[in-house]
Amino acid sequence: MGAGSAAEGAPSAAPGDAVVYGPALPPEDDEPGEGEEPGAGEDPLALRLEHLILGAERRYTPFQAARSAGVPMELASRFWRAMGFADIGQAKALTEADVLALRRLSGLVEAGLLSESMAVQVARSTGQTTARLADWQTDSFLEGLTEPPEPGMTRAEVAYPLVELLLPELEEFLIYVWRRQLAAATSRVAQADDAEAVNRRLAVGFADLVGFTRLTRRLEEEELGELVEAFETTSADLVAAHGGRLIKTLGDEVLYVADDPGVAAEIALRLIETMTGDETMPALRVGMAFGTVTTRMGDVFGTTVNLASRLTSIAPRDAVLVDPELADALRASGDAPVSEGDAGEDEKYRFALQPMWRRPVRGLGVVEPWLLSRRG
Repeated sequence: MGAGSAAEGAPSAAPGDAVVYGPALPPEDDEPGEGEEPGAGEDPLALRLEHLILGAERRYTPFQAARSAGVPMELASRFWRAMGFADIGQAKALTEADVLALRRLSGLVEAGLLSESMAVQVARSTGQTTARLADWQTDSFLEGLTEPPEPGMTRAEVAYPLVELLLPELEEFLIYVWRRQLAAATSRVAQADDAEAVNRRLAVGFADLVGFTRLTRRLEEEELGELVEAFETTSADLVAAHGGRLIKTLGDEVLYVADDPGVAAEIALRLIETMTGDETMPALRVGMAFGTVTTRMGDVFGTTVNLASRLTSIAPRDAVLVDPELADALRASGDAPVSEGDAGEDEKYRFALQPMWRRPVRGLGVVEPWLLSRRG
């Protein structure tokens, strides 16, 4: 890999990305000055918290860290940008851990285990996921536990001993959960054939709270937050318990997938039944489609995903609409009868399918959705 400067080779940031090391950096063969003294003008308690969490002193400027790791400044800038780190100029703010992380990522590239672009994707996906987790833990979890026990104490003063106690436990738990999720994901890949590994066929479901925009105008912020949290928690639990995978939550909407269309259908109906039984929840509607999807950085894309989203927008209140592909898959698996008229009294089917009106769906042509319900 050739060396270069951040000004010459670093990619431009997309809207919303944190720009890390910009054109002000010098070329790699020109060593910058020593940089600002670490911690100059910063809150001493905040620095103590940072040192507690990172476990190391600030020692390096960005240039020094890249040089110590043996990584071209251009590549180091790409990694840091991907991880979402803010611009620190030439301040001494990096530690031995930052050097080791650079060395590990670049080592994977040099060994041929990852391409450079894939290493950047690893940095980006890890940074985005952990940033959201850290924000949640700080905003919701940590804040709730750091109310000053007596007048005169600051929240930061209470936070230090709490973080000291929780940090090793939360770190071990994070690694445990990651390993379990990694084991489950690799198991799914190992069990799929080569064709499925390239073009995966999944059942995709969107669940959407009806009238959420009106609720935002009527409810207090705290009430709205509690409603969203209850919806997301309930949805996540139901999806996981019945064998699906929650892809993301969007406040009033959740996106999930399942390998088995029958599993996806069961989740959809459970969501409707659970929310309908909760008087504090607004009505729910679900749209589902089955077909090929593209997976990237834990998200799903493609026509199947778009169709599921469109079906959600036209679904009746407290009802589930599915596309013809998913309806056919339920019939083929024996989960639903080929036709209601052909279903005998003794035959046991899980689901019933009722054809709905054909209608144009924006960007996807004319679709004939099916209304999914429990049979019997």
